[in-house]
Amino acid sequence: MPSPAGAPVIAGRLAILAGRGRFPVLVARAAREQGHNPYIVAISGEADQDWSDYDHRDLAIADLAGFARTVRDQGIGTVVLAGAIDRRPDLADIRPTWRAVTGFLTSFFAVLSAGGDDKLLRVAIRILENEGVRVVAAQTIAPGLLSCPGPLGRVRPGRADDADIKAAGDAAFLLGKLDVGQGAIAVGGRVVALEGLEGTDAMLARVAGLRASGRLGTRHGGVLVKLCKPGQEERADLPSIGPDTVTGAHAAGLSGIAVEAGRALVLERERMVAEADRLGLFVTGIAPPGGGAD
Repeated sequence: MPSPAGAPVIAGRLAILAGRGRFPVLVARAAREQGHNPYIVAISGEADQDWSDYDHRDLAIADLAGFARTVRDQGIGTVVLAGAIDRRPDLADIRPTWRAVTGFLTSFFAVLSAGGDDKLLRVAIRILENEGVRVVAAQTIAPGLLSCPGPLGRVRPGRADDADIKAAGDAAFLLGKLDVGQGAIAVGGRVVALEGLEGTDAMLARVAGLRASGRLGTRHGGVLVKLCKPGQEERADLPSIGPDTVTGAHAAGLSGIAVEAGRALVLERERMVAEADRLGLFVTGIAPPGGGAD
């Protein structure tokens, strides 16, 4: 079926490689609204949603042979990656195809052992496309999930918040250059936490612990900032926030959250904004340090 005006051209059937969380569900719903019948490839041990209303199958994270069979059997020509994947595959997980062996697996193993997440995703996308599909960004299927400039709810950042946004934004930008993480938290103009492998929710819990111990002082305040990594592959792993991020930020005593406008995902927007308004937190879209994507 032709794609609506402004939507990406979908060759063949659309498949969604689904990891953990609600993000894949939101993308699948958006695809149906565009007239597609998405096929869900649920990553075993990661995907945690009910896919009974969709054509679907479970597949191990690095079962390339199974993926290639699914592509052939379902007439899949276009793939979207959506949802979190906590565990990196190791050698024992690999079920290669001949194309993969003669194409990119050597690069995959090298990045698996030494590269950051963005480097790994770039190689993984190349391996998928080597099997004859086109990988497109989830936000091209569901553009309504992208963040916009300025406050999303009733609460706006104040002058002290602006200083925290700058401090955390500069730290997140530098962290991204190292291909380590996408988020940082600043309190009183001082960076107090950087996002690592544990992810945003665990970082917020860590800051909540610091707050409870008195190490951050008695006054509430501080900002979580999430940015794209400089030069990031935008077809996977855009920074994202949702209702749980808001409740975590509130538990950490923060004043609000800032994300990169146009290059971050806002999941379950209405519920998230309602929760932020209820708790008195701001959520706002900002330009990255330097005002550019790179």
